[in-house]
Amino acid sequence: MTPKLLSRDAAVLPTDDVITKLETNVEFGLNQIEVEKRQAVFGSNEFDVEPDAPLWKKYLEQFNNHFILLLLGSAVVSVFMKQYDDCISIAMATILVATVGFVQEYRSEKSLQQLSKLVPPTCHCKRDGKVFNTLAKNLVPGDVVEVSTGDRIPADIRLVEAIDLELDESSFTGETQSCSKNVQEMSSQTPFDVARCSNIAFMGTLVRSGRGIGIVIATGSESEFGEIFKLMKKEEAPKTPLQKSMDKLGKQLSMYSLCIIVFIMVLGVLQKRRWLDMFTIGVSLAVAAIPEGLPVVVTVTLALGVMRMARRRAIVKRLPTVETLGCATVVCSDKTGTLTKNEMTVGIIQAASGEHAEVTGSGYHDKGNVMYNDQAIVGYTYPLFTKIAEIGVVSNSSYIINGRLIGQPTEGALLVAAMKLDIPDMREYYEKIEEKPFNSIRKWSYVRCMYKDNHPDYTEGKEQLYFMKGAVEQVLEQCAYYYSFDMHVCPLTEADIQRQMQYSYNLGRQGLRVIAMAVGTKLGSLSFAGLMGLVDPPRPAARDAVQKLIESGVSIKMITGDSRETAVAIAHAVGLRAHESRALSGEQIERMIPSELQKVIREISVIYRANPKHKLSIIKALQSCGEVVAMTGDGVNDAVALKRADIGVAMGKIGTDVSKEAADMIVLDDDFFTIMSAVEEGKCIFYNIKNFVRFQLSTSISALSLITLATLFKLPNPLNAMQILWINIIMDGPPAQSLGVEPVDKDVMKKPPRNVNDSMITKNLVFSILISAFLIVLGTFFIFWREMSDGKVTPRDTTMTFTCFVFFDMFNALSCRSQIKSIASVGLFTNRMFLYAVIGSVLGQMAVIYFPPLQAIFQTEALYFTDLILLTGLASTVLIVDEMRKFFLRRRQRRSSSNIYSLI
Repeated sequence: MTPKLLSRDAAVLPTDDVITKLETNVEFGLNQIEVEKRQAVFGSNEFDVEPDAPLWKKYLEQFNNHFILLLLGSAVVSVFMKQYDDCISIAMATILVATVGFVQEYRSEKSLQQLSKLVPPTCHCKRDGKVFNTLAKNLVPGDVVEVSTGDRIPADIRLVEAIDLELDESSFTGETQSCSKNVQEMSSQTPFDVARCSNIAFMGTLVRSGRGIGIVIATGSESEFGEIFKLMKKEEAPKTPLQKSMDKLGKQLSMYSLCIIVFIMVLGVLQKRRWLDMFTIGVSLAVAAIPEGLPVVVTVTLALGVMRMARRRAIVKRLPTVETLGCATVVCSDKTGTLTKNEMTVGIIQAASGEHAEVTGSGYHDKGNVMYNDQAIVGYTYPLFTKIAEIGVVSNSSYIINGRLIGQPTEGALLVAAMKLDIPDMREYYEKIEEKPFNSIRKWSYVRCMYKDNHPDYTEGKEQLYFMKGAVEQVLEQCAYYYSFDMHVCPLTEADIQRQMQYSYNLGRQGLRVIAMAVGTKLGSLSFAGLMGLVDPPRPAARDAVQKLIESGVSIKMITGDSRETAVAIAHAVGLRAHESRALSGEQIERMIPSELQKVIREISVIYRANPKHKLSIIKALQSCGEVVAMTGDGVNDAVALKRADIGVAMGKIGTDVSKEAADMIVLDDDFFTIMSAVEEGKCIFYNIKNFVRFQLSTSISALSLITLATLFKLPNPLNAMQILWINIIMDGPPAQSLGVEPVDKDVMKKPPRNVNDSMITKNLVFSILISAFLIVLGTFFIFWREMSDGKVTPRDTTMTFTCFVFFDMFNALSCRSQIKSIASVGLFTNRMFLYAVIGSVLGQMAVIYFPPLQAIFQTEALYFTDLILLTGLASTVLIVDEMRKFFLRRRQRRSSSNIYSLI
């Protein structure tokens, strides 16, 4: 039987048992015959990415959309009706939309391919007693692998030897601090957690220091990364709210088109006309009613939103994501680096004797002071504070050069505290003999040093010193004494220990990460010096961003690996209404079944002691409650959650390639304020698209009604074919398109996210469309009837009717710039593109009326100036009436507590 061992099983077994179960030998490795047998069973150490569908097939899939299919159907009908201009414009619109969608989808589906970059091409493998530099894809379970500084782990390996081995698992767990590894088996009572598994090196992680030997326990898709790979293949990105709205609109327009055809046919039969003629007229009108410019406007509007977001340092990978951000009801954000600066800073130095000093300033420079009794401490004025800082420096392996940290943020903070005390880098006075790195089991680190001859206290035969830092409880276990404030060494009693633990608890409640400091000549008999409370300061704009989102109805949930006290304190600092009853731990999430989590998740503001695997559970619970979820992430383990979320947000600075590829949006500066800006941007886009729909439908209904009424009353056609074509160009052209680029409305951004289940065509929108269409038809028909008083249709009659309709269209477009605000508050000059489009359309209309070559084509004749005044006054009624409608809508909103945007 071929041996196989899961990571969770290997972690709790002693190394000898692992070797036995995998039938291998650490000294000699596997032989070639055994390797070939296992390769036949387990396959290559690679991810089996299924071959992509051909590009042409992916392109054709873009047309599988209700709205696109409706447009294509109308294009086919246009050909049979010999309306080739309609066919060409519709075909161009659908091709443009399909091409943009194809490009965006092609770029966003790279996430699975990025996983292969995490497997190194070669590794050091022991076989037949010799170490070979072999291809990592040839590894099998049971192979013995050697790793050292700079190597990337080629598979999941159970360590059997680890010498000062530290791994960078940030690509896997999202934690920036390196993880110390050992060979000690874990307790079987402890739940398996990859983030706290200290005896297994996982595929794709990086050796930061030290060396080790391990046995391969899982390869390829069976590794922990493989589990992520399989989940990503299974997880499908949900449709965006805009895509759902467009699908629904396509179905509605299909139904309306069918109703038009049926109505016209029934009317014709009742008038005893030929049913085939009436069917032809009905189909022609239905085709004309379909707004083929809508997909183009949606694409252009979203593309401009993407460009604006890029200027705000957010890269949006999928166009519909921009609008989806405006629908987000929940933003789940990582704490470190997103809400906070990821610049650890010492905030308080707590002496073992009870005194404490406050540290001002932030960043990796000496701007700031250590304050005690409202006075700045310099040098050795208060030696115990200086001693605490000295321990933090000597036990440190990081450096700050010209304000830039080289190393870990936590260690950088300790160096800065010493700089603010204006003491020299004490590492220059000690020679390091031994270093024991921090790990999750012992929870402390130390360096053992001896004095250099340049040390002020140097004497021949001076004893070596241990400088230790770490978790309070574990450091206290190594201490037998503590320092009084005047630097006397006092015995450490149980009461003293409890007092130090209380100091630590108090600091934790302030949102500080606590590090204990001790020094001495012998482990177990060290002298406890005190504590340092470190804070990762909130980003300057984080609180305002959080407040704005909360006020607009968006719920914020902070996810962190910190303790409950620290997490709640930081949540308060960034403006979250959090208390301990609204905090939930990762461990509690694991114990809950989905239905239990769904009941409580909406009330939770803080998720603490969490890791990336909990994010997927949080997303599913929120989505089951009907929420639209934006989720941030930066590690490989976050990729599945980012893909499942309605909006996956990856970090640009610290994010891995896999997380960036899986996400919908990348925040270049890792700042929460940028996410808030993206939400603001998205909120406006839907209303701009809705404004366009209102304009286009009111115009098309007007044109249809005009022709239908003329047919119904057996009147001559008020517009000829070229004039209808010109109106169609205006309906789908620059004036309409410019409505999609209306500047961001600040008031819209203050409103709650829109309900994704609401249709784009609401009762109130239909009401405003019908009012505008009624006025346009009434006014145009009045002009047609007035001019045709002699019963004959002349070029002047059609010119007046044609120009009246175009002028109505321009005023209608002006009123469609906002669903609520008057044109005075919107401003005539705030959308320059619209202004240029309207001026261009009016000038074009003048050319059609007064330029002889165009007069011949459009069958028009010059009008008098008084005619233009009359038409302008009449056409302006559509704007005046709509301004009155908006006024009463605003007054209704003021009288009620309802959201005005729910009324449109």
